[in-house]
Amino acid sequence: MKAENVSPEDLQWVCRKCNRPLEAGTVSVEYMGNQFTTELPTCPGCGFVLISESLALGKMAEVEQILEDK
Repeated sequence: MKAENVSPEDLQWVCRKCNRPLEAGTVSVEYMGNQFTTELPTCPGCGFVLISESLALGKMAEVEQILEDK
């Protein structure tokens, strides 16, 4: 997963808790003992990470299936 996981529309969101706009930020994602680093929309205040529906049902689902098939 890379920076293509952040679309301009994702950065129009505002964190409800901090009332700050989301920014592209590097986050660590872990699944089944495998760790990945990628850029996702993140709140610079509290660290909330937005995972869009299209990313969750698309690329992340593909990676999940690959890891489960191992």
